[in-house]
Amino acid sequence: MKNKFILLIYFIINLYTSSVAKAGDNHLLPQPQKFTPSHTSFQVNKVMLSTPVLQQEWEAFIAEMGGTVSPKATAVIEVRLLPSLPEIPMNRDEAYRLNVTKKRITVEAVTERGVYWAMQTLRQLAEKRNSKTQIQGAEIVDWPAFRIRGFMQDVGRSYISLEELKREIAALAQFKINVFHWHLTENQSWRLESKIFPMLNDSVNTTRMPGKYYTLEEAKELVAFCKAHHMTLIPEIDMPGHSAAFIRTFRHDMQSPEGMKILKLLLDEVCETFDVPYLHIGTDEVQFTNPRFVPEMVSYVRSKGKKVISWNPGWHYKPGEIDMTQLWSYRGKAQEGIPAIDSRFHYLNHFDTFGDIVALYNSRVYNKEQGSDDLAGTILAIWNDRLIDSEWDMIIENNFYPNMLAVAERAWKGGGTEYFDKNATILPSDEQSELFKSFADFERRLLWHKEHTFAGYPFAYVRQTNVKWNITDAFPNGGDLTKSFPPEESLRDSYTYKGKTYNVRPAIGAGIYLRHVWGTLVPGFYKEPEENHTAYAYTYVYSPKEQTAGLWVEFQNYSRSEADLPPLQGKWDYKESRIWINEQEVLPPVWTATHRTKSNEITLGNENCVVRPPLEVRLQKGWNKVLLKLPVGKFTTPEVRLVKWMFTTVFVTPDGQKALEGLVYSPDKILK
Repeated sequence: MKNKFILLIYFIINLYTSSVAKAGDNHLLPQPQKFTPSHTSFQVNKVMLSTPVLQQEWEAFIAEMGGTVSPKATAVIEVRLLPSLPEIPMNRDEAYRLNVTKKRITVEAVTERGVYWAMQTLRQLAEKRNSKTQIQGAEIVDWPAFRIRGFMQDVGRSYISLEELKREIAALAQFKINVFHWHLTENQSWRLESKIFPMLNDSVNTTRMPGKYYTLEEAKELVAFCKAHHMTLIPEIDMPGHSAAFIRTFRHDMQSPEGMKILKLLLDEVCETFDVPYLHIGTDEVQFTNPRFVPEMVSYVRSKGKKVISWNPGWHYKPGEIDMTQLWSYRGKAQEGIPAIDSRFHYLNHFDTFGDIVALYNSRVYNKEQGSDDLAGTILAIWNDRLIDSEWDMIIENNFYPNMLAVAERAWKGGGTEYFDKNATILPSDEQSELFKSFADFERRLLWHKEHTFAGYPFAYVRQTNVKWNITDAFPNGGDLTKSFPPEESLRDSYTYKGKTYNVRPAIGAGIYLRHVWGTLVPGFYKEPEENHTAYAYTYVYSPKEQTAGLWVEFQNYSRSEADLPPLQGKWDYKESRIWINEQEVLPPVWTATHRTKSNEITLGNENCVVRPPLEVRLQKGWNKVLLKLPVGKFTTPEVRLVKWMFTTVFVTPDGQKALEGLVYSPDKILK
């Protein structure tokens, strides 16, 4: 009897602690600034709606949750717009207070946008139970650390359908992303219809995806769609560089007197079409031949009632001469008195699937804890320099949604631990460190949303915080990439080779940069990587049964901005990288691209592992040895301009949808 009583007490304590853990173990993304869960929930059934604010949106929300609006219901959703929220330290126009109890949800905000963000938080607090929707009880006080939290699509190079852009806007608005930057014009094409100069959109003046452009009505439609999702659309008409399509059409450079006259007529049309506060005018990567051009264009756009944004580096402005700058490349510098958008290390077209998201999540925006008058926020960009004609591939190869969720959290929550300059893409090997635990918690929430919010979307990320490796010091190969070294004979904690000791160090992640694509500007595993060296990475993978597994593996993630050649058949890359599982070599797939002339107009094939079916491999029951050989020669080659000394290796389900469950990755064969 005594033992039964003890077991009962133990069961009750366990039940209580698990419920406490569950209450705090939320999947909110971005995390609110202040979140206090409660052990109650609001059941969405018949609900009395007490608000004139976003009434249609609230009615749609209640219907989505499976409820109905009833003026006599005892459960109430009440929304109040207040003159101010004095306890909010910044960005009060987007802030909100939210209180969820058993019978009442109260939302308080200064603007409709704050109310809309509260609604998105409620959507994430909702859970289906026995065919009924319950919203977890909580008190939340929330505001963004940065007032601009956005993404950019370069449709000037590669057209993206209006339907796809709408999908992205609607999906990301759920995570409080509030800016869509629409890069509309490029050397390849002028993607916005002109009724004044229809020849600008003629296929003869377009070098990529001819006939693909947006009508003025479609542009207005997208502005309205963004407004409905409380997102600001920033159109970019790039000038005076990136304007070969303009020159092909009119036979005049934009900086010429004739070109400026034409451009002003086009700007009349653009400003009339876009009912938005800002117009982006580019000004990057160009030689200025007319010192009057940029000041005159800024003045002209301002005369149309628009504020003006420009790239930095670009034209040199003084405070008052421009309304905002957007920083690109490591040379971009914020200036006192000019609000800045940080996009300096935020180019998804160069990112891999697993390493760069670590750096992105941990990074501060412009190395600041929070925004200010001079620091507006950040925009994550995809530059489609290389042709990708599949919208699905474009999104999945750039790891778009996982990276955007990392930015959504960091730009809303603020903070971060570095600016791509310490651990960068490398997770700490200490799993008890706050840095590791923070990323692991983000990954947990990210994967919850992959399953629940992004089902059916291109979303290739799988769990990597459990994928553990040992990586050797690099052996000098003298330029012979096929040369063998001691780890190929046996795996040990250290090696002696030609009188020198080579140790191993732990690493965690499904994708590891030994040297980043941007060199030592962004640190990788080796602090001082050298050309003509060979590294080895190894682990043991415990499988609870003999089974067929899918394998994502690559040794050069192909940037979407490079004209790099595909690997030769039978080779993983141009570095002689190799992989063995249980001493059996895993050969690369048959590459679909076989061209031998570099060109940005030849689409990527199946070079990147997330766009091809996973390789099928057999795992035996128990421990499976995985060994990678990772040579590198020069860091730039005739075949590949920016060599990524890296690897991606992780076991997934044969369909590539999820990580393979039940596996343990341990170089030391430790089950835990």
